[in-house]
Amino acid sequence: MGADLSRVLDLYAGTGALGIEALSRGAGWCDFVERGYRTCETIRENLAQTDLAERGAVHALSVRQVAERLEGPYTLLLADPSYNDERALEDLERLAASPLLAPEAVLVLEHSRRQEAPPALGGRTLLQTRRHGDTCVSFYR
Repeated sequence: MGADLSRVLDLYAGTGALGIEALSRGAGWCDFVERGYRTCETIRENLAQTDLAERGAVHALSVRQVAERLEGPYTLLLADPSYNDERALEDLERLAASPLLAPEAVLVLEHSRRQEAPPALGGRTLLQTRRHGDTCVSFYR
């Protein structure tokens, strides 16, 4: 399942680990989205420490603001919402169906194993789910 890593969108970015991993594996660009300003500063510090700051931008936004503030198309969307975020799947459904994602884009959703992955998100089909302890990673295309 080789994904095009030209433009990555890391939602609910936390420390930026997923997007930084994508950059370290050859992604051309990554936009990191996180609500909290302090958390955004942590992402900026992590980008600087990994010498990847010139290949990414950090945005203090809610996921609901992404479609109106950022420009795609993105070829890979990484999403690691809080396990108790009840609006996350609704927000991801909307984004997955938007022009923000390229038609061939891959969406990667991290979630609790106690939460079943939806069979589709925004018209993108669930390809597989991998379990790692309490965490699952589901892939859509």
